[in-house]
Amino acid sequence: MIIYATEVQTINSFVRLESLKEVYGLIWIFVPIFSLVLGIITGVLVIVWLEREISAGIQQRIGPEYAGPLGILQALADGTKLLFKEDLRPSRGNTPLFSIGPSIAVISILLSYSVIPFSNHLVLADLNIGIFLWIAISSIAPIGLLMSGYGSNNKYSFLGGLRAAAQAISYEIPLTLCVLSISLLSNSLSTVDIVEAQSKYGFWGWNLWRQPIGFIIFLISSLAECERLPFDLPEAEEELIAGYQTEYSGIKFGLFYVASYLNLLISSLFVTVLYLGGWNFSIPYISILELFEKDQIFGTTIGIFITLAKTYLFLFISIATRWTLPRLRMDQLLNLGWKFLLPISLGNLLLTTSFQLFSL
Repeated sequence: MIIYATEVQTINSFVRLESLKEVYGLIWIFVPIFSLVLGIITGVLVIVWLEREISAGIQQRIGPEYAGPLGILQALADGTKLLFKEDLRPSRGNTPLFSIGPSIAVISILLSYSVIPFSNHLVLADLNIGIFLWIAISSIAPIGLLMSGYGSNNKYSFLGGLRAAAQAISYEIPLTLCVLSISLLSNSLSTVDIVEAQSKYGFWGWNLWRQPIGFIIFLISSLAECERLPFDLPEAEEELIAGYQTEYSGIKFGLFYVASYLNLLISSLFVTVLYLGGWNFSIPYISILELFEKDQIFGTTIGIFITLAKTYLFLFISIATRWTLPRLRMDQLLNLGWKFLLPISLGNLLLTTSFQLFSL
């Protein structure tokens, strides 16, 4: 059997073409992931700048003004400073736990962004159990904080880690019960289905009006999960220096700093998705799909803008709350979670279940 040189060249070129297709396929798998991560990092930088500007406005200060126009590059400058700082480790601490703690905290929160629908068909993973995936993954973050506190070989750090774990357990249960009520109303655990279930009646179809008690409980529980004032007991400066962050410096301290804002952003996004109608307009019987049927790219962009506008509205409330309410004591925090929010959220779930059964 004789194979000519032209045939050999054709076979070789075909093999090269197939291998190139495989490489391009692999690259395109990572493009959405990197785009999402880039968007999240930009969102965090904007939140840090907004918090400083709003805090300065509330306290009648100037705020950041030198790093870039209106001080918008101040967060980037702080991140760069932390990146080049020396990474110190406690000599008698548990080094593996001390090193892996911040990574667990950040990765567990980052994974939660995969089920957030930023616009129609713009979600990394539209899963049937999207909501419970978020709850399951977010419950891993306190383990990282507990590891950091224990690995630091510092009493203040360990106490901060224990507080973080106790606080997370106390407020995750009411939060989960509120999410259960929403999933019962929407007949789905998918984040996309929950948004679409609210779109029929526009502004009055939002779950905010159908679940007002659940919304308030979700709001309080989200602030507690994010360890924001008045629930910042794990890192109370006056009591525990900086809580579980006391022994950290450099990039590891930066990871904790980023994790707190990532958590705040994901909570705000879930408030938007679960209670504020997600990417949809507030006009009854008008959806973005129908309005921008011919130009889907423009429709998707408008959807992202609406989602982010609602998200940053909630963020403003969280930032304003920080400078309005005083910090609770640890016993008050746990009493609020177990004695008030848990029974009310259980009652809310019972009412929602009864309503759904009688409406069948």
